[in-house]
Amino acid sequence: MELLHLRYFVAVAEELNFSAAARKLHMAASPLSQRIKDLEHELGRQLFDRSTHHVALTPAGNALLPIARDVLDRVGSIRWRLDEATKPSRTTVFVGMPAGIHPALRERLTLLAERVHERFEVKRWPGTTTDLVAAVKEGKLALTLARLPVQEASLDTLHVMTERLGAVVPADQFQGRESVKLADLTDLAYAKGPEEMMPAYFEQLDRQLHELGIKKRIQLSNTGYQGTSEIVSSGLGFSVSMLDEDSSMRGYQLENMAVLPFEDFRAQLDTGLLWRHDRGADGDLKELVEAAREVFVEPISK
Repeated sequence: MELLHLRYFVAVAEELNFSAAARKLHMAASPLSQRIKDLEHELGRQLFDRSTHHVALTPAGNALLPIARDVLDRVGSIRWRLDEATKPSRTTVFVGMPAGIHPALRERLTLLAERVHERFEVKRWPGTTTDLVAAVKEGKLALTLARLPVQEASLDTLHVMTERLGAVVPADQFQGRESVKLADLTDLAYAKGPEEMMPAYFEQLDRQLHELGIKKRIQLSNTGYQGTSEIVSSGLGFSVSMLDEDSSMRGYQLENMAVLPFEDFRAQLDTGLLWRHDRGADGDLKELVEAAREVFVEPISK
């Protein structure tokens, strides 16, 4: 048995879907299924009940899940435990930063860095929410800002910001408008950003919009947020982004674009600060986490 077998098992157990777990692991579903079968053969127990439309943990699978998580957490903690045992008086730590973080959050992070400067040197590291969360789990990052929801049992989450979202529309088609209804958008396609860089919340939002009558879609790939702006600016569709004019996402705005609040639909993006529970409770990041809880005691609302 290898650690990879346990990682694969935990991913499938958390998703209860082989395709979703494979995407999370950046691999194909077929080899993932085979690795699970190999693990079941080695343990002499069936871990999942499988059918065409259903995956569920067996009693043996339920019993293995906390054991596997504990083993992976212990292995994941080796790096920071070793660092803790050999640390200098001042430690450099990295905080993950997904794209489009609001300037108000950056100010809070600067304040946090000032609070802990005698013990920690705080540096920032960019990435997508998915990659940054994985880096925190692996001990490569101390903390990360992340777009919620994030479902990771080994991580603690502190809600730090809520941002209202509005419709990003072609300005010439909505001239003189100060808000929009969903019915106003049905003739436009909803421009979806690349799946690998969009927060999980936008998958929920996509389903909500579809259920409420927004049926047309443009799925972008191999492009950043600028690609979505090009679609909107060209009049081919609309997207959803932050309403606040101070948002960093306004930096992607092109000509012929307007951001308008919804009249009959509420959308908001929540951001959290995440860290490994074992590192924050009584581990090497205890002082940093305590300071973060003080700095972010009141979530920002924009």
